[in-house]
Amino acid sequence: MAEADEIVTLVDEEGEEHDFTLIEVIEVDSTEYAILLPTDENGEENSNEAIILKLIQDEEGNDLLVDIEDDDEWEKVAGAYEEMIEPEEE
Repeated sequence: MAEADEIVTLVDEEGEEHDFTLIEVIEVDSTEYAILLPTDENGEENSNEAIILKLIQDEEGNDLLVDIEDDDEWEKVAGAYEEMIEPEEE
């Protein structure tokens, strides 16, 4: 997987590319999740719009980032990330 602060380019449903900064990879219940911040055209991060994607591997061992389909899973991961960053915000 990419290292923290690395730029990751994702392609949306319309085929458009969007750049994100990888903030952190966290593990919840033995599954890894990537925390990403969108970047604007100047490479500046938008810290108010973090997204969380599940990190999986395909049959060939390549890392893939996928949406979290289950609401309970998403809430658990978002809560774990919030707990992790709370001390940093104080």
